[in-house]
Amino acid sequence: MKSDIKERIEKLNRGQVPEGYKKIQGQIMPDSWNIYKLEEVIASSDYGTSEQTNDTKGYPVLRMGNLVDGKISSENLVYVDLDRESFNNLKLEKGDLLFNRTNSYDLVGKVSLFDLDGDYTFASYLIRLKVINSKVLPKYLNYYMNLNSSQKLIKAFSTKGVQQVNVNINTLKKFFKVKLPSNIFEQQKIVDILSIWDKAIELKEKLIEQKKEQKKGLMQRLLTGKVRLPGFKGEWKEVRLGEVLKERKETGHVHLELLAITAQRGIVRRDEVDIKDNSSEDKSKYKRIMPLDIGYNTMRMWQGVSGVSKYEGIVSPAYTVLKPTDKVDSYFMGYLFKLPKVIDKFRRYSQGLVDDTLNLKYENFKVIKVRIPQDVNEQKAIAQILICVDKEIEFLEKELEALKQQKKGLMQLLLTGKIRVKC
Repeated sequence: MKSDIKERIEKLNRGQVPEGYKKIQGQIMPDSWNIYKLEEVIASSDYGTSEQTNDTKGYPVLRMGNLVDGKISSENLVYVDLDRESFNNLKLEKGDLLFNRTNSYDLVGKVSLFDLDGDYTFASYLIRLKVINSKVLPKYLNYYMNLNSSQKLIKAFSTKGVQQVNVNINTLKKFFKVKLPSNIFEQQKIVDILSIWDKAIELKEKLIEQKKEQKKGLMQRLLTGKVRLPGFKGEWKEVRLGEVLKERKETGHVHLELLAITAQRGIVRRDEVDIKDNSSEDKSKYKRIMPLDIGYNTMRMWQGVSGVSKYEGIVSPAYTVLKPTDKVDSYFMGYLFKLPKVIDKFRRYSQGLVDDTLNLKYENFKVIKVRIPQDVNEQKAIAQILICVDKEIEFLEKELEALKQQKKGLMQLLLTGKIRVKC
């Protein structure tokens, strides 16, 4: 970073007004910028449809879950059966902004720019914002409203209802303020720069998805014996899980750290999980788990919630802990437990009247049959390949997170005028 830019940013961070800048309403910005109320740059705001949705018939409806990181996702759509005239009144056009007006505190205030091809409408708890194009570019305002500082301010305008948090759009339009370059070309230049980061993020996300799909195919071939690794010709045999995995039921180790079992990350330290800690203060009945043990959620094994432990610790009594024998490699079995056909077996052997009550206790788990290599070295070799794939995916995900953080930092600098662009 050039020394003059660095000096300017330091002055701005100290609340000083550098040359070429001004202070208006307590905010410092470039001389050529202005500050507007949201209502001064918004042409209209509309509530979405409240008609009953269905899974197949009619026009696709965008909901809160379709607002992802400032963009629109077209996954998990529902539909609404409207006549054409009613739909036209609520049809989304490219450049519309969708604002989530009611939800939990964390999710309320989400904003995304609609840029999809085709006919779409939106749900009643979203608000469509149409901008005054002569004052602000839709994409610029989308970036601005997704600034961390903007999101905090939006949430500050929210009021708590009986079950959810709500933002009154009229209050927001009146009191939420936007710093804007008066020159549309400067707005466009800022948008162009941030769009480069968006593209890099999108490409990285696609690469990660491709790697995950490749891993699924690799698991299907290697864990079923359809493809054998060079040097291994030993027989695969069907075994009962109870023959190769014994239940560990050790309790009373209250001094050990608390661990959790997750669907995506397997077994992790409890403080790494971003959910409310509902564990009991009395940990005397919590189960000890050792490195290379396999733990699973007794109530959710039919959904594949299991993992191999890297740690010694304790887990909830609601979990089942498995101690591997010398007949199996823990990581091989951990990957095997993620295969769809094996998860289907877990479901069939689980007990309960409905999904919410299904449970797979060890007594039922131990009679399930799976087909595995008799040579543990073959198991280890297969597991090692899949571990390498996981490490590659993990590395890509770290790169993705770094790109997202870089974009956030760049947004903060460009959208506040701390760094200027040449027009």
